[in-house]
Amino acid sequence: MNWYSLHTENTVDTPVLLVYPDRIRENIEVLKSMIDNPNRLRPHIKTHKTKEILQMQLEAGIQKFKCATIAEAELLGQCNAPDVLLAYPLYGPKIDRFIALTRQYTQTKYAAIVDDVDAVRLLSEKAVQQHTTIDVYIDLNIGMGRTGILPGKGALELYRPCAEMPGIAIQGFHAYDGHVREIDLDRRKVICDGNYAPVATMTEQLAAEGFATPKIIIGGSPSFPIYAQYPDVECSPGTFVLWDKGYADTLPEQKFLPAAVLMTRVVSLPSPNTICVDLGYKAIASENPLNNRVYFLNAPSLKPIGHSEEHMVLDAGEDHAFKTGDVLYALPIHICPTVALYDKLLVVEHGAIVAEWEVAARKR
Repeated sequence: MNWYSLHTENTVDTPVLLVYPDRIRENIEVLKSMIDNPNRLRPHIKTHKTKEILQMQLEAGIQKFKCATIAEAELLGQCNAPDVLLAYPLYGPKIDRFIALTRQYTQTKYAAIVDDVDAVRLLSEKAVQQHTTIDVYIDLNIGMGRTGILPGKGALELYRPCAEMPGIAIQGFHAYDGHVREIDLDRRKVICDGNYAPVATMTEQLAAEGFATPKIIIGGSPSFPIYAQYPDVECSPGTFVLWDKGYADTLPEQKFLPAAVLMTRVVSLPSPNTICVDLGYKAIASENPLNNRVYFLNAPSLKPIGHSEEHMVLDAGEDHAFKTGDVLYALPIHICPTVALYDKLLVVEHGAIVAEWEVAARKR
């Protein structure tokens, strides 16, 4: 029997996302083994969004976390996470919602990111009105090109007034480099070293001006093995906990185990060489090209040739032996948005479903 197979598959409706706690625990331990001090870990919870997996990380001694939504930040507060960075710009009602979280979950130390002086002023005004102080990190654009300010003069000119505004407590810099995906680790390191250099220069300059040495939160899964070797910086991998086929292929130096598997069924045989399964857009992340969305563990030769909301059509070859009702097990290429499509994860131990975990922070 394969590690992912269910003894009870005839009782489980599809499509469904299965998770394997023994593999999750092993992945957490592998992560910890890759860094000198677990206090420098700040894993992102966007991958799993669940209380149970978060509790596993807390029990393993991980104390700091990163998230992207108010719902994820709230889940972290509900689980008594000690230290949380909401790494998404706060505007409009999000500011009030964030401040409400900081006041409700006082056992959790929350921080936010900023990349614009007007945003800082607004946060300052709101904080003063609410008689509170908001910890902030300057969000840096080190090549991702979606949020953040370029390292250098502009970032310094934003950092300094943050240290003086009422209701604001400047903590340091945040930088994400999800665009760095070179398979060759040496090449990846060269790029990461280059991205980090101007950040280090800024921290040295600010320290020379009398500021407390800024904290640095940097990187994601691809750059984690590199920044883990840097002294003092905090690292924010996220996918490690469930892993996926995409990173397994492109980050071969990282020895995490796939811990989430899609279970799907053949629902039709539309032509002599094609089959259709119930793995539509609503069941698997579909932002990648059609040929790079899924890998079938027990039928690796299957090739997607069509995809719609509730169906995936696969080329199975002229002499295939598939029948309607056959069960297939698959790894998503991208697990994070796949998890967000499910209200619950089915927990597998010893080939049987033993529990259901709510994807509590999938809703905004």
